[in-house]
Amino acid sequence: MVSAGVIGLGFLALAVSLLGSMPLAGAWTPFLLSFGLLSAGTIGYAWFAYKDTVPGIKHDGIMFGNTTHRGAIAWALGIALTGFYVVLYWWPEYLARAIALVEPLSLVLSGQPANQWFLYGFLYTMAVVLFGFRMFMRYRHNRYHIIRTISVMFFQLVLAFILPHLLRALNEPEFYFSYFWPLKYDYLFPGTVDYLVNSPGALGSFMVFWGAVCSFIATPVLTYYYGKRWYCSWVCGCGGLAETLGDPWRHLTPKSTVSWKIERAIIYAVLLLIILTTAVLWVSSTSEGALSSISAPLQQWYGFYIGAVFAGVIGVGFYPVLGNRVWCRFGCPMAAVLGIIQRFFSRFRITTNGGQCMSCGNCTTYCEMGIDVRAYAERGENIVRSSCVGCGVCSAVCPRGVLKLENGTSHDDRYPGSDKPLGALSTAVSKGARVYGDRDGYV
Repeated sequence: MVSAGVIGLGFLALAVSLLGSMPLAGAWTPFLLSFGLLSAGTIGYAWFAYKDTVPGIKHDGIMFGNTTHRGAIAWALGIALTGFYVVLYWWPEYLARAIALVEPLSLVLSGQPANQWFLYGFLYTMAVVLFGFRMFMRYRHNRYHIIRTISVMFFQLVLAFILPHLLRALNEPEFYFSYFWPLKYDYLFPGTVDYLVNSPGALGSFMVFWGAVCSFIATPVLTYYYGKRWYCSWVCGCGGLAETLGDPWRHLTPKSTVSWKIERAIIYAVLLLIILTTAVLWVSSTSEGALSSISAPLQQWYGFYIGAVFAGVIGVGFYPVLGNRVWCRFGCPMAAVLGIIQRFFSRFRITTNGGQCMSCGNCTTYCEMGIDVRAYAERGENIVRSSCVGCGVCSAVCPRGVLKLENGTSHDDRYPGSDKPLGALSTAVSKGARVYGDRDGYV
């Protein structure tokens, strides 16, 4: 009750700051009162909720909760999150006082006034850190979850928030080292590359080099060894928010065959679209604007519908309704690339001990990517799916230790045909065009 009261005071201070008439720019007191009380209350709430419980997964009542199972509160949260993103992208002038509220921190980090993107980055990072603490308490018995939560908190706080703004303070380009093409799609667009290369000093050129190496070398190498979990569950800010703020809703992800068909159709379409967009932009750039009538609208269309509407408005706004991995599962082109490598070329797999499975269904229920984990466990088959992000929750909620995340010595012993990955990929593509329900042909 005390923690809830502190959170209430935090919201009250925030409301007074946003709706009042007192000047906010450069003032620390409203900032510290609002976000300090909210942070202290959230941490205290998580601490008192779990500190006296026996370590282990607690899902009592989750299917009946007003907040956790599409009740009125969940819908209200979804509408609020969606509304925030809509205002952030298209009517930022209505966030003027909220932007002024975080300006003291912006001046410290970058030496420049805050804008709507600094506000967004601050709130995003705050959510990852605060709900990351909740993850510590909730999964304190599980070393894997503790470590990966520390990882996503570090990458979001340091590489995706503090460092980019420190670079601005040093008059260097603002750059997010934890995001790569095709997720951060404009990092390999000719306009961005030209801007970075022509920036004073060598740092801009290094940023281009970093982005290219991470996209085309680090991504396949690390995915071969560790599967897509190295990025989706350990580094990526989108995954970081999903695993922390979105944890209470992971069981809401659609599990039907129809959702699987939609997933595969959309995510690879988005991947092909960003490849096409990038290629057209480079052809237009090298041919002195020969394709500018196509490239400019294509770039704007992708940025609006995929970068803003899909990744932001739908991807986060629909957490309380469709689960915490809407964007990661249905739209992220980086997840598509990582998934193809993981499915056919990686050593990563989730092994199963079918003899111990009692078909309780916990693993399938809490799979945030909508995979029917139980079906594999019952048959004692390795789980090698392109959509799996290796979050490890299926293993954590299993009452009999049936599931285990492993990196094998090779990629060719995971399923029949895995010793010929190119042939398996070709078969999956050809069969997938006709049969969606064939797991062995799944991409």
